[in-house]
Amino acid sequence: MSTTTTSTTTSTTAGTTGPAPTASVAPTRTRRPAPAPIPFTRLLQVELTKMFDTRSGRWLTVSVAATALVATVAVILVAPDASLTYDTFGSAVGVPIAVLLPVLALLSVTSEYTQRSGLTTFTLVPHRGRVVRAKLAASVLVGLVGIAVALGTGAVGNLVGSSVAGVDTVWAVSAGQVACLFLANVLNMLVGFMLGVLIRNSPGAIVAYFVYSFVLPTLTLALAAYQDWFADLHPWVDFSVAQGPLYEGGLSATEWAHLAVAGSLWLVLPLAVGLWLVGRSEVK
Repeated sequence: MSTTTTSTTTSTTAGTTGPAPTASVAPTRTRRPAPAPIPFTRLLQVELTKMFDTRSGRWLTVSVAATALVATVAVILVAPDASLTYDTFGSAVGVPIAVLLPVLALLSVTSEYTQRSGLTTFTLVPHRGRVVRAKLAASVLVGLVGIAVALGTGAVGNLVGSSVAGVDTVWAVSAGQVACLFLANVLNMLVGFMLGVLIRNSPGAIVAYFVYSFVLPTLTLALAAYQDWFADLHPWVDFSVAQGPLYEGGLSATEWAHLAVAGSLWLVLPLAVGLWLVGRSEVK
């Protein structure tokens, strides 16, 4: 009986003194580094591409080039010899560019909402401000290139027109006039961009652009002609009238003040409201 007890005790002791179970170790997870933000230069390149690779962008660009060519030929055929100057050709080519190119800036913003590509754009770049700044930079850059093309086309037209008419080539344009033309064209592009961010719908923004550019100035001009109290106030509240001296080559201190006040009312304030709406509007 003692033998049986001893063997039982021995087996129990052996069972309790066996190897201890090993604790399971959780596998370590290595964190992947966060991807670097998309460079602004790449955003700018993408926005420039998007402005011209759509059917509307391509046809608008073709129409600008065609109207510039027609304007140059028309000056050569119609203008008297005394008017065959660089200023005349540059103004004739610059008018269609100043009217049509802002529509391109407008469409660069509204296409995100009208064509429902905004969800993809703002998913790839969640910070809407970076996308809007890229669109703004692209619009300004296109405006600068547009007026440079207008000046280059005007130079060619001036050379051809003077040689055809057999008169001296006149280059009576100062550096200040050229700088004012660049500023005027950039302001026109900013008007299109402003209407795009404010309305965010292509048909509505295009209609608003032509009302803004042609209907409102006509109404204010008529009001200034028939109401004496509005005549002195007119250049302070009409942005198109305030921009007029830019195309004439120079502004006085009072005209700069007109441009600043009217631009604040009709460009800066609506642009600020539009940017606020873009940051908070729903994207589908």
